[in-house]
Amino acid sequence: DIANVCNEGAILAARRGERWVTVEHMEKSIDRVLAGVEHRSRVLSDFEKRVVAHHEAGHAVAGWFLGRADPLMKVSIVPRGGSALGYAQYLPNENHLRTSNEIKDSICVTLGGRVAEMIFFQHLSTGASDDLRKVTRMAYQHVASYSTKTSHIAPGTNSTKYQKPYGAAISDRIDEEAKQLVDQMYERTTILLTEKKTEMEMLANHLMKHEMLTHADVVAYLGDRPGRPTDERNGLSYTPRAVREATAAAAAAAASLATRTKTATTSSSTPSPQTA
Repeated sequence: DIANVCNEGAILAARRGERWVTVEHMEKSIDRVLAGVEHRSRVLSDFEKRVVAHHEAGHAVAGWFLGRADPLMKVSIVPRGGSALGYAQYLPNENHLRTSNEIKDSICVTLGGRVAEMIFFQHLSTGASDDLRKVTRMAYQHVASYSTKTSHIAPGTNSTKYQKPYGAAISDRIDEEAKQLVDQMYERTTILLTEKKTEMEMLANHLMKHEMLTHADVVAYLGDRPGRPTDERNGLSYTPRAVREATAAAAAAAASLATRTKTATTSSSTPSPQTA
């Protein structure tokens, strides 16, 4: 993956006739490798653009206020790849094991786009089809791994692709528990995003204007996001805004004091006209 990103960055720099590969080239190459080629020729109508912007804003806001979900890095509403009209990039958890609450928060974030469409437009679109596939997979994994009853291999995996190691009764129970979990997380996401409707509108307006939303933009609109304990252990924790502001204020005060001191010293060393 790293080799592909470096190769795409070099190709992009060569196409632009530049001598060096810069950070901008690498960032664009990462987007190309992860989400596919930009399709600027695929023009969206104003309504479609609004739907996609609010859909991605729903993902971003849900992930921002759910502490166990992966933090947002970038959101784009530029059409890419085969049929994607937008994509979101998150900082994944470095741990190989996931807790029950982390999976639940991930389900809520994935449902955020569908919930946002219902809140703002009172309808559902095909834009959430990939999200629903991810939710289904995570829900079955959660039920199979964290069930209070006997655990079984989750449906849809390679082990159950052709033959399930349990009967119809257990299969029906797994289906029912998965549906209950998704319904609960959908309701939880609806409550959260209804409370944060204003924040979603701000992010959606930014996306419609700039077509790109970065982590710094979200911090400017929503404030700092509490880091995950795993991020802090791995040295990836974010500096809270209060700490940044206090540090900046202290630096400004120190600079101002140094300027006043220098001015006072210069004045005292300059002889007065009467003395001269």
